[in-house]
Amino acid sequence: MEFVGKTSFGMSIFNLSNAILGSGILGLAYAMANTGIILFVLLLTSMAILSAYSIHLLLKSAGVVGIRAYEQLGNRAFGRPGKILAASIITLNNIGGKIKYIINFISYSQRQKDMTTDKANYWFVDGRYLIIIISVLVILPLALMKRLGYLGYTSGFSLSCMVFFLISVIYKKFVTECPEEHSYNKTVPTESIYNSTDGMCEAKLITINPQVRNVNCKSDNYYHTAFTIPIIAFAFVCHPEVLPIYTELKNPSKKRMQKVANISILTMFVMYLVTAIFGYLTFYGNVKSELLEMYSKKDTLMLCVRLAVLIAVTLTVPVVLFPIRRAVLQLLFPDKPFHWVRHISIAVCLLFLVNLLVIFVPNIRDIFGFIGATSAPSLIFILPGIFYICIVPEEQEPLKSRPKIQAIAFVTLGFIFMIMSITFIIIEWVTGKKTSGGH
Repeated sequence: MEFVGKTSFGMSIFNLSNAILGSGILGLAYAMANTGIILFVLLLTSMAILSAYSIHLLLKSAGVVGIRAYEQLGNRAFGRPGKILAASIITLNNIGGKIKYIINFISYSQRQKDMTTDKANYWFVDGRYLIIIISVLVILPLALMKRLGYLGYTSGFSLSCMVFFLISVIYKKFVTECPEEHSYNKTVPTESIYNSTDGMCEAKLITINPQVRNVNCKSDNYYHTAFTIPIIAFAFVCHPEVLPIYTELKNPSKKRMQKVANISILTMFVMYLVTAIFGYLTFYGNVKSELLEMYSKKDTLMLCVRLAVLIAVTLTVPVVLFPIRRAVLQLLFPDKPFHWVRHISIAVCLLFLVNLLVIFVPNIRDIFGFIGATSAPSLIFILPGIFYICIVPEEQEPLKSRPKIQAIAFVTLGFIFMIMSITFIIIEWVTGKKTSGGH
């Protein structure tokens, strides 16, 4: 509680927005190509509203008991098992997020190497070595900050890099011609509503894709309209960071923190939507699962954009690390005061573990993809709803009251998304075909 009231409203928005924003933004144009513009906008809008409602439930539960720690809400609702469950879900979800960011960093840096050095084998541009250097020189010093609020500056810069990416995507729409119909993808039967033709360079308002095959990839990639739902559903995951940011917010109140959340979600909603629309309207049905792959490797502007995305991904990792360390402290040292040795040791161990997993476990992304299919819906839908039902007294809101019934429906929706995500991942494993374009 010594951190209460030291982080400004603006810095809190930067941190929460940075926590929401991920490299998944690069796949949203591809998602739009497989849903159509109208269906995509409806899905994205619905998920933004549901995410704001989820944070409302979380803040309401925290306000009732005066607790601003996700793990302690679990403890209040279910005792120690609830505390362990909440801490474990946060740890696994955010470690999975860190692994995703680091893998993307290695992937993007490898592409930069291929584009700028004619595939020369320089060790210092090898993604594996580079991520170790970046982890020690950039990520670790930022992760050692005593307060999450200090990262508002780097979060602001990270968002600036993504704004540069967004502006470049908009500009490229007006100077780039749609590729030839057979250059990238081959689509098998597609039902397109409000469109009389199925041309690859025509915008579709609503599209139902039973199956899409990318013929440019070495392995078959299949995409189904239904697979976009979990991708969009988890586009606004920021819940592990909400209560830590609330703890450090200046003049904290539920209303003020809800404003931080609403502005952050609205900002990311606009960024997601504009990126998806302009990326899709540039390449239409030819768009790949990662938008940047569509642009020329010799384009100087897009070379700078790729570098900006690398920087943004790097500066997101320290924000994701803070809730993990907080969860570890809640489990192992719940009643201990702040101590620099513990603070530094946990950060070093976490970074070491994540880098070790990324470098030496080839299929680690698939493993944590499955974990993420359970942890993400738990953090967004299931736990906030259950906490609200259990913590808010029945004298205040009976179980049959409208707010409690809405919370029950919200939890049910979370289980539906979890089942969908797990089902799609199992389909990938059984068939050996990528169903979500790598996202």
